[in-house]
Amino acid sequence: MSADVWTSVETVETVESVVTFVAALSLAAWLWLLLARGFFWRTDVGLPARKEPAVWPPVCVVVPARDEAAVLPASLPSLLAQDYPGRAEVFLIDDGSTDGTGELACALARRHEGLPLTVASPGEPPAGWTGKLWAVRHGIGLARTREPEYLLLTDADIAHAPDSLRALVSAAGTGGFDVVSQMARLRVESLWERLVVPAFVYFFAQLYPFRWIGGGRTGTKRTRTAAAAGGCVLLRTEAAERARIPEAIRHAVIDDVALARAVKGAGGRVWLGLAERVDSIRPYPRLRDLWRMVSRSAYAQLRHNPLVLVATVAGLALVYLVPPAAVLFGLAAGWGTAALLGGAAWLVMAGSYLPMLGHYRQPRWLAPLLPFTAFLYLLMTVDSAVQHYRGRGAAWKGRTYARPDAVPEEG
Repeated sequence: MSADVWTSVETVETVESVVTFVAALSLAAWLWLLLARGFFWRTDVGLPARKEPAVWPPVCVVVPARDEAAVLPASLPSLLAQDYPGRAEVFLIDDGSTDGTGELACALARRHEGLPLTVASPGEPPAGWTGKLWAVRHGIGLARTREPEYLLLTDADIAHAPDSLRALVSAAGTGGFDVVSQMARLRVESLWERLVVPAFVYFFAQLYPFRWIGGGRTGTKRTRTAAAAGGCVLLRTEAAERARIPEAIRHAVIDDVALARAVKGAGGRVWLGLAERVDSIRPYPRLRDLWRMVSRSAYAQLRHNPLVLVATVAGLALVYLVPPAAVLFGLAAGWGTAALLGGAAWLVMAGSYLPMLGHYRQPRWLAPLLPFTAFLYLLMTVDSAVQHYRGRGAAWKGRTYARPDAVPEEG
């Protein structure tokens, strides 16, 4: 055998060894995720055991809204129609809308009987505040005049079942939680929503395992993991004051996670799970809509750290892209071990995704496509970083936040 042929054989064997090793590493990562990451893939984390109180505490609902006229007719009546035995009131804070959001809210309140509604506007946010949190601050200020025991912070695109508020209050009182938050069921109707939305919740649960947030079924505090879902957050007023909410998180683009961290850091107890009857009605029919939704805050999630970005991209590639790549290269080159390891990792990945697809009532054949969806999220994350370094930063409804302490810019 000539030296050139021998060198070529050695090179092929080296490549095969590398591919096999990386595939084995990916499989090991998946086994660790499956068994040691708080069983993040399970979707049976509903509201904890609860009993109704003898006396229902007063609650104020705060709804920050900016240009939400398209969704209010389907969401606001569900809040006004809450079947809550105690005293409750809704405060909708119109954050500089240009589409008649405030006027529409008043018209809906006149048309639908139910909880009293107050509509107010705080004006433009000052430097260092995001628009949403400035609106929340104004709403909480109005709500405190009613001396509520709880605040329900909910987005304008969230529709609640009639018993949503009483279930949240019962869970908080029974479990002694300062925050009870539910991840609203997002809309999945278009092709891109079916591909991207269930994976969004799946990835969120992987980052913040729900069982770790609540400290397990008994609610004991065993981890520092804290997160909430901004569409539906029941917050004990006393805990908000202790944690200085929202002043302490006034610049946060990902305000729900920041809120949970602040409350837990101040000694509070936090619970987060999946909702069955709390729904987001905001449509994301096109890929660019979903892309904008993810990329506007993805780099903020990584705390604008380029090293964390590199590690995240490498991690996504190892965990989600290596398995199908090892299968394809292994089968094409006749590397049986690499293909087998890659196939096993891909199988574990798809299997862990099935419960989330079931939660969203989506077909099982979407599970093997998770690597493709993960690749989209990788690109969205990189694009978020690119936009940040171009000076655009996080953007939402005409406002951009280039830095955590930046003044909101109209654009």
